[in-house]
Amino acid sequence: MGWSYPDISLEDVVNLVKGFVDILILASGYQSSGLPAVWDSENIKKAIQWGIFFENVFTLLQSSDNYHELMKELDAALLELTSNPLFPQGLAHLSSATLARARNFVLGHLLQNMPLRDEHLGSLLTATIEMDLDDLSKSGYDSLSVYIDKLMHQITSLSLSPDGHRDTVIDPKSPLTISNMKTKEHTGENHSRFIIQELLKRQTVISCMSTVEIGLDVLSEIVTREKGVGSGNSLSGEQSCNDISLVRADKFKGYVLWNKWRSSNLSYLLDKRTIRLVSGANLIFSAPKVQWLQVFEPLKVSTEAHNDNLLEIIELSLLGILSSRWSCVIEHLMSVSHDPIPIYKQYYDVHNLLEGKSHPPHSKEKTMDSKDNDILEYLTMLLGTQLHQLWSLAPVLVAAAIPLWSTLFRLYLNEIEKQMERDSSTIRICTCGQDGKEHTDCEIAERIWCLYIFHVRGPNLNLNG
Repeated sequence: MGWSYPDISLEDVVNLVKGFVDILILASGYQSSGLPAVWDSENIKKAIQWGIFFENVFTLLQSSDNYHELMKELDAALLELTSNPLFPQGLAHLSSATLARARNFVLGHLLQNMPLRDEHLGSLLTATIEMDLDDLSKSGYDSLSVYIDKLMHQITSLSLSPDGHRDTVIDPKSPLTISNMKTKEHTGENHSRFIIQELLKRQTVISCMSTVEIGLDVLSEIVTREKGVGSGNSLSGEQSCNDISLVRADKFKGYVLWNKWRSSNLSYLLDKRTIRLVSGANLIFSAPKVQWLQVFEPLKVSTEAHNDNLLEIIELSLLGILSSRWSCVIEHLMSVSHDPIPIYKQYYDVHNLLEGKSHPPHSKEKTMDSKDNDILEYLTMLLGTQLHQLWSLAPVLVAAAIPLWSTLFRLYLNEIEKQMERDSSTIRICTCGQDGKEHTDCEIAERIWCLYIFHVRGPNLNLNG
């Protein structure tokens, strides 16, 4: 049918939406330069006015007999706008429904996405209180008294009992309720009420996050504690202190190494920094490739802190591949038992699996998520001449993230082989070759062990893509 509203064209609405998107980007906390966005109360009020403007537009559109057809046309235009690969992915859900409640959408961004520093919270409260008082002043009542009454009523009505239910009953004949009813038609959207509700939501989220962090600390301490190694505790359910004398020295040493490697790699996976990086990687790689390349490429070519930037890009990329299987990796590492197979035998088992000399590897290249394929392709290009960068990352991350069938896996295994055979390499990561020793208690041995437990002992856990 096409856009038929006479007072404003569809093109004008879309252009106004583009301006609104710029406001929302700033409301998300950062300028286009990457610097923090600073909001004072006046600018916050201007942003809210943008939201009120769109709500008024929708009120006008609702008066049209073709309202539903107009919304279809608008949503189609918005879909075309948001489908652009360069459109901010955090706003990709923008629609007519979003714009119909645009002022709350702005307030939500300013509350949930901006760092809630004292100065920012003060500006936000000042702006919303002043706007509510301005609305109330139009009613002819004592706006300050009415506002305080309404605020107290809201605080009371939002009080919750320990079981999560409201513990107060509001009398519809009470002065507070009557005051609220009298002014309802003049206040429009109650900004203060929305702020109170959102702050309570934020407080709940922070409380949950704090609880999760405490649980993570406890879990990390439990699973990474080296029980029985030099402490007098039991080694396992089957090996008590009284049995240690019966365990051969080499087997005992192997158990100690297994326990140390498992503990150190679990420590990396459960570290708060790693958890934050996984969350960040999920956010970055949820965007189209063209967008996350725009984030990484300037960092990669920057001369300042080049190596640090490059290493962080590599780590984020590997975590991006691994993020969908994060719990699976942790569970597998926690459940794997001690295996006395020598390191050189573990290496050849991995090598034979790669070459198809044992059971053929199940290639999942074609079914691997397109996002992971893009990351893997980028990593392979990035590490083409700098594979030594992988030595700076946790062995578990490299082993579990890089799929067996990939070119990058073969290159990584070749580098390990050079280290084992004492060939020249970009960087030497252990002295076993120089000392004429076998690789047993060194980083190369740990990296082979990680490859072995994830690709030989865990091939059915969807760890290879």
